[in-house]
This record gives sequence, structure tokens and C-alpha cells, in this order.
Amino acid sequence: MLEPFDALRRPSERVGPDPDFAAELRDNLRRVILNGADMTTTTEAPATDAELRSLTPYLAVSDARAALDFYVDVFGATRRGEPILMDDGRIGHAELAIGDAVLMLAEEYPEIGHVAPQQGGASVRVEVPDADVSVNRALELGATLIRPVSDSPYGRGGSFRDPFGQRWLVSQAAPKPAASPKQGEAMYFTFQVPADEPAKTFYGAVLGWQFTPGSVEGAWNIEGDGQPGGLWGGPGRQVGWKLMFAVDDLSAALARVREQGGQAGEVENHPYGLTADCTDNQGIEFWLWQQPRS
Repeated sequence: MLEPFDALRRPSERVGPDPDFAAELRDNLRRVILNGADMTTTTEAPATDAELRSLTPYLAVSDARAALDFYVDVFGATRRGEPILMDDGRIGHAELAIGDAVLMLAEEYPEIGHVAPQQGGASVRVEVPDADVSVNRALELGATLIRPVSDSPYGRGGSFRDPFGQRWLVSQAAPKPAASPKQGEAMYFTFQVPADEPAKTFYGAVLGWQFTPGSVEGAWNIEGDGQPGGLWGGPGRQVGWKLMFAVDDLSAALARVREQGGQAGEVENHPYGLTADCTDNQGIEFWLWQQPRS
């Protein structure tokens, strides 16, 4: 006897979406392409510092899948979510994070005027850690060189047209000059001890300090990423910390030391600047240092 549920069973048939819903979805995607409206997907984007800014480039590219791979490879971009696919297979919307900014793109849609530039067109400027590496990699992947990488007062950079019609100005910022020391800032220390070898053993074990020989007997450079300093052992020295302070004008600073009841030694000229040994009005030793004039 035929079971009731077997009698009701019918072959599986593919059911298309409601035509009005499908048309509305296509219109929404086209509005995103043209107007940059906010769009989300259910795929969680990777953690990144990138966020939408006041101005966000939205590119039309001839091959969105290849373009996404290209920008990831050349610029170190990361994907934000999954691309949104239209029912004809074209990518209707995709996002990448480059540094702290977001880049949006979609396939060409000639029917709504969303097409990649053929000649000329706008350029997108991108900041990269190494302009030579990025431009060379782009050329390896089929980009066309517009301007070779060269130096300029504001950094190093070049430009190219990618295989998808987009022009890129690739820029690498010039190294920032070291900040000038501020008046009164502690720039160096010497830890003066009665005997250097026991101190090296003790502080090496306790603090993980490592040492390299200094320029005189009993003096050691303290290696590390912190404030530059040294250890100096031997008799006849004041035990404790001896700090070196930066000053804008060493001669004027030495005059103030004497005016306030301290003692100021002779000025010594070194490759790293002018220094002088001093003692304050309570007998504490310190140095003063003036950076070399540029």
C-alpha cells in the first residue's frame, strides 16, 4: 500500500525568486555602484584599521576577480567580506582595505555608464612602504609603466596603469627626520658602580641587560631598545646614576650652573656634539650636551 507521504512527494524543482524582488535587488546594486550607498554582507570582514573616509575611490574594472588579486598582491590589500555577485556572474560590489582606507570596485556595467577608463581618467594615489617593490610587482603582473620610480623632496614614487584601466600614483613617504631633543630632556645615563663585573652579572641576571665594551677600562654600553646608557665601574667615582641632559646652548647653560652654585667643567667636542661634566649645588654629578649644529 502506498504511504500517504510518498503519494504527496513530488520531484524537486528549482524555484526562481519573485521577479519584482529580483528587479529591486538589481536596482539596489546598481545604485551602490553609482552612488556608493552603504552595503553589508553576512560574511565577517577581517579585523583591520581601515574605515570609510570622507572620500572613497570606487573603481570600474574590466575583470574584478583578477583586479582584487592584483591589488592584494601589489599593495598588500586585504579583502573586506565577500564580493557581491550579480545573477549574470559579474561582481556588483567588492571592498578592499589598503592601509587605513577602503577601496571599492565593481565590474564594468556599460548599461548604466559604469565603465573602466580607456585613456586618461582619474588617478588614485596610494601610500606604500616600498614604492620600488610595489611598482616592480605591478609591472610583473602586466601593468604599464607611466613614470619610473624616482626620488623627490616629499618621498619616492612612480606611476603605472594597471591591466584593468586604472592609473595609480604610488608614493613612499620620505623618512622623517629625527626629532630634535628638547631643552632639559634626559638623553643618556651612566650607572656608576664600585666594580663593573659584579654589577654586570647582577643586572644582567635581574634585568636581562647585555653589555658591549666601552671606550675606557671598566666602561660598558648597555644594549637594548630603551634609553641609551652605560655602566661604569671602578674606584674614585660617585656611585649611582649620572644623567646627560640636552641643552640648546651649552655655554649659556654652563653659566646658569655656576650662577646657581653648581660647578661646570670644560667643554669637550665630540662627533655627537658638545658636552661638559657638571655638579649641582648638592654635589650630584651630571652632564650637559648640545647637539651638533646642522
